[in-house]
Amino acid sequence: MTETFPGGKENQDPAPPTADTAGSEDVSAETPEPRPPDRFINRELSWLAFNGRVLQEAKDPRLPLFDRLNFLAIFSSNLDEFFRVRVASLRSLLRLKKKKLKSLGFRPARLLRDIHYTVTGQQEDFGRIFRGEILPDLEANGIFLLNDRSLTPEQTRYLRQAFRDVVQPYLDPRVLDPDREPPFLGAGKIHLVAELWPGPEVTVASERPSYGLVTVPSPPLPRFVVAPGEGLNVLFLDDVIRVSLPEVFPEYEVGSAFSVKLSRDAELYLEEEFEGDLVEKIRKSLQKRETGLPSRFLYDLQAPYGLISFLKEHFHLEDEDLVPGGRYHSLEDLASFPRPRVTEGLVRSPLPPLPHPGLEKVPSILEALKEKDRILHFPYQSFDYVTGFLREAAADPEVDRICITLYRVAEQSEVVRELMNAARRGAQVTAFVEVKARFDEAQNLQWADEMADAGVKTLFSMPGLKVHAKIALVSRREEDGRRLYAYLGTGNFNEITARFYCDHGLLTADPRLTHDVEEVFRFLLQETDDPKCKHLLVAPFALRESLHRMISAEAAGAEKRDPAGMVLKMNSLEDEKIMDEIMDAGAVGVHTNLVIRGICRLRLGAYAAQGGVRARSIVDRFLEHARIFRFVNGGCPRLFLSSADLMKRNLDHRIEVAVPIYDPEVREELEHLLHLQLSDNTKARVLEGSQENHYVGRRAGEPRVEAQEAFYRWLEDRLEP
Repeated sequence: MTETFPGGKENQDPAPPTADTAGSEDVSAETPEPRPPDRFINRELSWLAFNGRVLQEAKDPRLPLFDRLNFLAIFSSNLDEFFRVRVASLRSLLRLKKKKLKSLGFRPARLLRDIHYTVTGQQEDFGRIFRGEILPDLEANGIFLLNDRSLTPEQTRYLRQAFRDVVQPYLDPRVLDPDREPPFLGAGKIHLVAELWPGPEVTVASERPSYGLVTVPSPPLPRFVVAPGEGLNVLFLDDVIRVSLPEVFPEYEVGSAFSVKLSRDAELYLEEEFEGDLVEKIRKSLQKRETGLPSRFLYDLQAPYGLISFLKEHFHLEDEDLVPGGRYHSLEDLASFPRPRVTEGLVRSPLPPLPHPGLEKVPSILEALKEKDRILHFPYQSFDYVTGFLREAAADPEVDRICITLYRVAEQSEVVRELMNAARRGAQVTAFVEVKARFDEAQNLQWADEMADAGVKTLFSMPGLKVHAKIALVSRREEDGRRLYAYLGTGNFNEITARFYCDHGLLTADPRLTHDVEEVFRFLLQETDDPKCKHLLVAPFALRESLHRMISAEAAGAEKRDPAGMVLKMNSLEDEKIMDEIMDAGAVGVHTNLVIRGICRLRLGAYAAQGGVRARSIVDRFLEHARIFRFVNGGCPRLFLSSADLMKRNLDHRIEVAVPIYDPEVREELEHLLHLQLSDNTKARVLEGSQENHYVGRRAGEPRVEAQEAFYRWLEDRLEP
């Protein structure tokens, strides 16, 4: 069903919203009835529903085969991180005393049972999709996934030789001795546990086997091996090792081998650290991450009870650690499944990044920004304009200062290299590096060291406060004085993720915005305790209160029969105060559309009268990552790009920035994107309390709309012939 924006006067410039005046009326809507006690969904279960939407993509027969395979890989990768972080945290709560457990407001043991029930169902769906749909379709296209029991003699000879030449040097086989300390199981590593029986020279019969352990060396080796034969013949590296296990344990008769994998607690628990050298704490904690407590021990469901019982005792595991799985683990590696030379019909046609019509041919990006703001849409348009903006600033002798916040950067980051080039040229360059960016801490610290060596002033995280804003500031000496240029984005300064994350970045020389960006950096440099911003909405200082005022203003407008409505697009909706305010506004007639990729804790079905509040999620070829907030504002819409999701941690414990969009052409582009997202009847799912992920669907005669491809084509049509 096509969605439209409520309210008129769409072509008027909005009144400038400021941190002090956003939503001039602080009028809270009266709640017509008591708020339902079950109005919020558990965060973990909502996240699992999101991963279920990823699995839906793998099941979708409309998608080409390798795209479906890739969604299986994403599902598996997501689930692995979920156990390493979220489940590990819940497991730690079980060690609390009863009095503290009661204060949590939920029972961790019961939640863990619900999680395992949901995950088990999803993994069964995964197996049905992979074995019942993907593998037959691969075979129909001449692609065969073989195992150690389905090889020709020629293939066996080839693989045994490949094992000796390539694989065996990486192996460190162990025979597990119940009377000795067990070997350490590395986090996320795949291990084969083989049954070992006494060799032929041993005359005494054994009732029970011994067990041998081999770690599958991927990485560094590829997870898949191609074998000779007609068609494309592919094996997991695990099975290449299985074929040659008699050579690994020559003194034994080798029986069956089963795959196991241990996930460990990967959280650093530094959110509440307020003292000491945070960087040093991060460095030390990274060393402990691989030795964290077990959070999931995956084993092959076909493994005999005696083997699993032995492993549980030998590796000091708990019953709660044991999770049955399939023959293969770490199926995120399916993303690297070998492809045939000709992939026509097996993958979707690519959507290569488009040139930006206002920046592609200009001799100077900085000069172009003097004329008007420019908005970049990733991955529909190239991230090269961001690195070009920094490259131009780095080489310009009149640029005397560059400031930037870095949360997650690419492994080979052109952004960081340009910052170092600017510092070597003599500019004053300051980089604020967030070393608490989960799983990117080590890389961020490495880049920080290199930048410091190049002369970049490198600042680190503030204890208790993450810097999640994505902003950069360039100061240039010009004839009429100093001019500031800024970049404000919804996503990271990362040229790799910009290829498949949907984000937006505003390039501007508007002094209303650039002076506020400078004020944020003054705070980060500890030159002020409170950034005095008139236009940017900055958390944790003004963003929450500004959102409250604007939502209240919409409610007040609806009560007066003025145009009222909101579109709130984000990754996650979790903050309980904001959710209550949204529903209170909906109860008095504020038409609200929520577009949420991931967690949505709002249980709409719990409300007897939920007003005009509706929620949807879009999962498609690109990962929806942008945050856009739109308020009808009596017919003069206000539009914001933001780095913040509507989560308590973002609003209260992070430095976040929401930027008002003043330029009418920029606003038009973002308005059209929202229109397409609300019109999507192909990849959009309805978010309801049941968490069943029903597709929005099409009405009879309604044209098919797939928002991501439609937005790409719209941008493409705007290019000059």
